[in-house]
Amino acid sequence: MAETALSESVVGVPDVWRLRARGCWAEAAALLAPHCADDPVAALRRAEILIEGSFYHLDGWAEAEDALRVAEALAGTDEERGAAASERGFLAYGATLHSVRDRADEARSAFGRSAALLSPGSPGRPLLDFRRGLVAQNIAGNPAAARAAYRRAHAGAVAHGDTFLTSFTWRHLAGLAAADGDLAEARHGFAESLRIRVALGHLVGTAPALLALADVSPDEEAAALRAEAARLFTLLGAIPTWLAPSFPT
Repeated sequence: MAETALSESVVGVPDVWRLRARGCWAEAAALLAPHCADDPVAALRRAEILIEGSFYHLDGWAEAEDALRVAEALAGTDEERGAAASERGFLAYGATLHSVRDRADEARSAFGRSAALLSPGSPGRPLLDFRRGLVAQNIAGNPAAARAAYRRAHAGAVAHGDTFLTSFTWRHLAGLAAADGDLAEARHGFAESLRIRVALGHLVGTAPALLALADVSPDEEAAALRAEAARLFTLLGAIPTWLAPSFPT
């Protein structure tokens, strides 16, 4: 959960995760803003939240970039610099994926820098592995490398108790299984991803998880899953933006 990763000065802000999980990234970032002048962990978390919001809204990239620069300037340890580099790579990946600007080389460079800075046992390594898997799958077109990275990320997330990250590793491993025609494995992974997101109250990530499971489910079950996804999509104000084609009006 987001709050538990914050430094002591920010732990007293109880609503950050609740807002983030409901797609209120600007409001969550605003709660962190007063702490960001001298707290590198708070500054990095604020940048992370705004970057995540950019992925869901397909907008707000410049504000996320500004927040990341603040976090990079405050980072004072290898762990902090490595985490900031991971966010830099993720932001560059997002800009490339969503055709804002081709920053693929920047993403790879930043992830390489992050890997050099984060210790092998760092709790940030699984997230870095996952993000490198995204680049391998969606930019390099290398599903084998993506699968290996997702598996490392999944094992690391489980070892560090990062349940939120496992909802993503399950989902992406399931997507690769579906592409290979292994529908049983795909259903299992998508179901696990959905179960975790519901348990964590991650509403903004639940509609995509429902649709992914629907794609590999029998027709009657799939219809119910898609109907619930549509309900959540409407409830959250048509977020994630990139799901809109799934719900024609």
